[in-house]
Amino acid sequence: MSSHPGTILCLDTSAGTAVALVTPAGIARRSHANPRGHAESLAPLIADLTDLTGVEAIAVGTGPAPFTGLRVGIATARTLGAARDLPVYGVSVLDAIARQAFDTDPSCPRVTVVTDARRREVYSATFAPRGEHDVECLTGPDVLAPAALVERLTPEDVVVGAVHLMDPAVQARPLDLDVATLARLVRARLAAGVQLPTNPLYLREPDIHR
Repeated sequence: MSSHPGTILCLDTSAGTAVALVTPAGIARRSHANPRGHAESLAPLIADLTDLTGVEAIAVGTGPAPFTGLRVGIATARTLGAARDLPVYGVSVLDAIARQAFDTDPSCPRVTVVTDARRREVYSATFAPRGEHDVECLTGPDVLAPAALVERLTPEDVVVGAVHLMDPAVQARPLDLDVATLARLVRARLAAGVQLPTNPLYLREPDIHR
């Protein structure tokens, strides 16, 4: 398989369910916002986009996210990859959101990405840009209370993501994941020889263990 796949199917179930087919000709997207209906919605969304003909690789969001939703996307990606003999690559959704933030403001030196971890906590990591197509993780990912995250922020940090969870005094802007960004990071990291495992980032024990 080429290290520069032309057509990539992107999947993410870290929050709602999102699917994108990224081809040299353009991008098609489908999504479902229900944060608990991943198993029911993922297969129909994929089928609405593609029968996998011409797909050269699969990219899947590896979280961090709660156990139940995240495992649906990763298990589906692995199953499709095995059935069609396609490589499957994992990318953290925090990395993808960070790349989107740097695209929006190329002059920004670092961003801290925040997503909802439930239980009044957030998932977070801080990034610097790595070239025009990738990011470098400086700290994290972690799961912590918003107040604890605020104590870590520096004057350089721009907070992006689920900013409604943060103190209104924090400089922040909302930014949702565009699942198609996974394909861009996959291509950049394959070109750099970076490994892209699909191990899920849960960051804490599943609820059933508590």
